[in-house]
Amino acid sequence: MAYMTDRKRAAGMGSAKSGTQHHWHMMISSVALAGLIPLFIFTFGSIYGAPYEDVVAYYQRPFPAIVALLSIAVGFIHFRGGVQTLIEDYVHGTAKKVAIIAMICLSYTAAAAGVLAVASLAL
Repeated sequence: MAYMTDRKRAAGMGSAKSGTQHHWHMMISSVALAGLIPLFIFTFGSIYGAPYEDVVAYYQRPFPAIVALLSIAVGFIHFRGGVQTLIEDYVHGTAKKVAIIAMICLSYTAAAAGVLAVASLAL
């Protein structure tokens, strides 16, 4: 019979050390998205279905372009934090490290592609 204390069971499991910081980052990005997403829906919805030239002219104005850029950037940053938490909770070993690296590369690549797409319309 092995009797293990709580401390012995927790030994080697590591400490989070960054859990509070991660929580605040997720809270800040979710509050930012709560304001940005309705703005994005209204700005995007008003030009949806218009000819290409009208869309380009619309996104050359600063307000719709800034709203779109911030929505894409903050959305993918929030996505990265959420998926990283999911991977840390459910994937273990080397697959965890590979999945986190792949997810970070994917989220930053998608964010950069979205920002560049909107920026190219604004130029």
